[in-house]
Amino acid sequence: MLKGIYAQDSRQEALAKAESIAHKLEAMRLSKAAGIVRGGVEDTLSFHAFPREHWMRIRTNNMLERIMREIRRRTNVVGCFPDGNSALMLASARLRHIAGTKWSSARYLNMKRLEEHKQNYIHEMIAEVAG
Repeated sequence: MLKGIYAQDSRQEALAKAESIAHKLEAMRLSKAAGIVRGGVEDTLSFHAFPREHWMRIRTNNMLERIMREIRRRTNVVGCFPDGNSALMLASARLRHIAGTKWSSARYLNMKRLEEHKQNYIHEMIAEVAG
């Protein structure tokens, strides 16, 4: 049910969907879950303030998950570390490798599009204040 909230095209539609889901949860006698949906939906919809093509990448943390999975894979191979510094050295070596390869230089977001969005937002705010 919750995925339907984030599939909406606008913030208002997403809020309306969240409210309908909260009503369904209350009908199922899950009022605590309905309260959690109502209380937390505003924070999770902040990605709507950005250009639409950035939404998927902003609302997920796949890049961080990918890095953590890679570090976890490397540490599992070793098994048991003699001390905490050994584990830290392995993780930091992997992070240095990522920072030094083309993987770290790949663009995750089109910043030019974000700058255009920012300029449009500023012009809208100026027009609103002047009007």
